[in-house]
Amino acid sequence: MTAGWTEDRVGALKKLWLEGQSASQIAKQLGGGVTRNAVIGKVHRLGLSGRAAPSQPARATFRPSRPRPAAQPTQTPSAPRRIEAVQPRAAAVPSVASTMPDLPGTATVMTLGAHMCKWPIGDPSSNEFSFCGRRASESVYCVEHARVAYQPQVKRGATDLARSLRRYI
Repeated sequence: MTAGWTEDRVGALKKLWLEGQSASQIAKQLGGGVTRNAVIGKVHRLGLSGRAAPSQPARATFRPSRPRPAAQPTQTPSAPRRIEAVQPRAAAVPSVASTMPDLPGTATVMTLGAHMCKWPIGDPSSNEFSFCGRRASESVYCVEHARVAYQPQVKRGATDLARSLRRYI
C-alpha cells in the first residue's frame, strides 16, 4: 500500500520538479512506494509545467542550412552595362522517360520511381532480384502485371451456390 500525498511530499515534489529532476529521480527520493507514474500524474494534477532545466540535455537536430544567394557586385551608375549572350545548358537531370527501363526486371530498389511497376522479379535474397520497372498504369503495376495481380471476382451461379450449401446440410 502506498502512502498518500502529504503536504511535505507535495512540497518536495514541487521543489525537485522545478530543479529539473526527472520523475524517476523524484520517485526514488520520495520513496515510500511512490512510482514514476504517480509522480507524473501528480505533476499534471498540480499543473506544474515550468522547469529550471530539462532532466536530460535536448538532442541536437541536424538542419541543413539553406544556400544563400551570392552577393551581387554593385555597379556605379556611370558604368555602362554589358549584355552577354547566355548559352543554353544541357539538361542536368535525365528525363523520366529515359530513366524508365524498357525491359522488365531492370529496376532496383535504388532506381525504382513513383510511376514504375513494382512487380518483384526473382528471389529477394539473390543478387539478381529486381522489379519490373516499366511504366505503371493506374495502380503500382504495369498493365501486364496488373492483369495478374487484380483478378476479376467470379460470380457464382445458383448451381455453384447450391453445391456449396450441400456441404452444410
